Amino acid sequence: MNREVTVLNPHGLHARPAARFVQTAASLPGDVTIERGGKQVNAKSILSVMSLGVSKGDVVTLSADGEGAEELLLALEGILTGEAE
Repeated sequence: MNREVTVLNPHGLHARPAARFVQTAASLPGDVTIERGGKQVNAKSILSVMSLGVSKGDVVTLSADGEGAEELLLALEGILTGEAE
């Protein structure tokens, strides 16, 4: 399952938002990835997520599979859009 998201969080995925994003992604036992600019990384790895340099206005693609994937993607989207503050 994939979801394309425009990052609206004013901090992008830096420091605390990235930590929350990774912690949320790790709650699903299956694979969870985030892609930006053709580079896809493991969304459960803080270093990998930070290496993408996601900023406000960037468009990313989230992917997850397994039970609960849809709910997880909604939660991750909330972090990226700033709705899950």
